[in-house]
Amino acid sequence: MTNDPKQRCADVLARILADTYVLYLKTHNFHWNVEGEKFRALHEMFEGQYRDMWDALDELAERVRALGAYAPGTPAKFAALATIEANEEIPSADQMIRELIADHEAMADMLSKAIKSVQEEADEASAGMLADRQTAHEKQVWMMKAMTA
Repeated sequence: MTNDPKQRCADVLARILADTYVLYLKTHNFHWNVEGEKFRALHEMFEGQYRDMWDALDELAERVRALGAYAPGTPAKFAALATIEANEEIPSADQMIRELIADHEAMADMLSKAIKSVQEEADEASAGMLADRQTAHEKQVWMMKAMTA
């Protein structure tokens, strides 16, 4: 563990970046491969989700750089840092939704903890960015749960 508060914040952000990237790839894969009677609605919803995460990836990586660290940017580094798991299978549409709900809930929980970590280091800029991401993931959970009600 480093004594540098900026590096500690960059490390927190790098883990969120890695999880966001894995979830981005999973969501994009599901967008391409969803089938069934909910195809159109899910295809469009997944597209909105992966586009949002794509934009967030750049913002997160740039914040890591602003803190003076290098952003992880390889599959190996993402795999080492991420806790969200890729899915090598093509699940049913209903399973895709269940899996993405769980992943977005996990992201919201991770973000809540990450916010506390960066606030302990007085990094309000990162805290604000992470709070925006938490809100985005919580909204996705709500929307997917509403679709399955």
